[in-house]
Amino acid sequence: MKITTLKISLLTLSFLVVFSSCRKEETQLIEPPEEETLVVNSPIFNLIKRTISNDGSVDNIIDNANCFKVKLPATVSANNIEIEVNNEMDYERIEDVFDEFDDDEDTIEIFFPITIILEDYSQVNINNYEELSSFSSNCNGENIADDDIECVDFQYPITASIFNSNSEMIDTAIFNNDEDFYVFIDEIEQYDIVTMDFPIVVSLADGTITNVENLNELETVIDTYKDSCDEDDDNNYDDDDCNECTTNQLMTYLTGCQDWIVDRLRRDDSSNTEDYYNDYVFNFYPDGTVISIFSVWTYEGTWTASGSANNIIVVIDIPTLPDCNNEWMLHEIEENPNGTKVDFRLGEDQIRYVNDCN
Repeated sequence: MKITTLKISLLTLSFLVVFSSCRKEETQLIEPPEEETLVVNSPIFNLIKRTISNDGSVDNIIDNANCFKVKLPATVSANNIEIEVNNEMDYERIEDVFDEFDDDEDTIEIFFPITIILEDYSQVNINNYEELSSFSSNCNGENIADDDIECVDFQYPITASIFNSNSEMIDTAIFNNDEDFYVFIDEIEQYDIVTMDFPIVVSLADGTITNVENLNELETVIDTYKDSCDEDDDNNYDDDDCNECTTNQLMTYLTGCQDWIVDRLRRDDSSNTEDYYNDYVFNFYPDGTVISIFSVWTYEGTWTASGSANNIIVVIDIPTLPDCNNEWMLHEIEENPNGTKVDFRLGEDQIRYVNDCN
């Protein structure tokens, strides 16, 4: 995406051509292509603005507010463990503390003062929970539709050309992130003529990359896919751990390691791990069979997996081991130097298999 001197000159001529003579001046205004001209408050203008507004749901584990996020670094206490949050990866550190035990009450305390970043990227200093509540009370609640569009993302850089009909000045701007682009969009005046430099690349929630050639195409793409994903606008910190999970990945783990054991089981709000399955081993096979062995007894059943990402459903059916059976949702696959954990959940029910195999 380059703007050359020649292009700027031609663009200027396309906006305003002035013919002068010794007898009179005649001004002729030539409109730029409509499909490349961004008009204030037009449908595509508003769709773009909603797509690049600040997403406040990413840090709901800290502030429980969808319409702003806490500026980092910030310090919090999660279950009385102090954590310095320097980047978005540190949200997982808070989650790990909360996930350590299932039967405790998870609490988080923010160390004030903090700064919050609103949807329009303006910043506000906050000194206590009362001040924070005055902003969070204006946010939509959990999973209630809001204005921001999270299912479509722009790929940068993006270039625009601006002609101001009052000052008769032309300029170019290059944007490298949503905030830069939003500030520019938000400051466009009615007398500005803005053209976008196409093609523009956008990515969809499923990872698809799409090239768009004009504003009409861009409007169609955003409008079509704006509701194509779960925007995760809730305060549940543990429902997005499988964004990149696939059924093939799950099969590789489960069938590639032998003798899985159950280290956590909860059914109907009660923990059963101390009474059941402590000495059972489970083996999953590519043909869809699962076999559990306890002492001299063998239990046979089936398993299937379907879906993708945070919507992978795993059906386990071992008729003689009913506590294992469910249409589980794959919650997380965690690999570390000590082994691998595969966690299934459905509501409050949970079963987690562990193995020292990597």
